[in-house]
Order: sequence, then structure tokens, then C-alpha cells
Amino acid sequence: MNDTAAATTVAANDTALVPAAAPAADAPPPAFAQCQSCHSPEAGKNGIGPSLAGVFGTKAAEVAGYDFSPAMTKSGLTWDEATLDRYLKAPQQVVPGTKMTFAGLSDDAKRAAVIAYLKSIG
Repeated sequence: MNDTAAATTVAANDTALVPAAAPAADAPPPAFAQCQSCHSPEAGKNGIGPSLAGVFGTKAAEVAGYDFSPAMTKSGLTWDEATLDRYLKAPQQVVPGTKMTFAGLSDDAKRAAVIAYLKSIG
């Protein structure tokens, strides 16, 4: 085998070993589309609801520039996995008087995907 053939064989083999591109780890899951009706994943971009960028691990009602309900301000919640799971399942039950009118996300797997996404953008 000559040098050109050897280089072509190696290049072909190298290309074959490259895995297909995986989806971006921080791509929003399909269930997040419901959230995006009111919330932005971009920092500083509040809408009907506050921006969700960087919310994971913070205290409730701390997003700058958003007018939170008195109920959310007084809730004392910290947005960790367990709290987000309870809240996203039944917002009005966890924080009676919240501005969030969303009834809740009952599917455990979809909630887990949304929570994982929130962790990735914060």
C-alpha cells in the first residue's frame, strides 16, 4: 500500500469513528414549550412570568425586575429539585395566591426534564 492509500484508509476509518452529534444538553425539552408561553430562558428577559435563567438554587421571588405576588415573596421557597417538582406539579397548592395560573405538569418524566433543563440554564 502506498502512502496516499494508507492516509485515505486512516482518514476513512477516523471519519467512521466520529459519533453523530448529540442534541445540545441545554436544549429545552418539549414540555418547556408550555413554560415559554410566559417565561424566558434568557437572563433579564421577563415576560408575563419572570425569566427562568439562573433560577435553580435561588430563593423564590428574587429575579430582578419582576413584580412577584405577595404570596410568592413571602413563600420562603428555594428552587431546588424537590421544591420545583412539587411546585410544577401544583403551583397554586404549593403557593396559594401565586400569579402563576398554570394548572401544573402532572407527568413525572416531563417535570423531571423541565427541572433538568432549568438546572442547565442556571
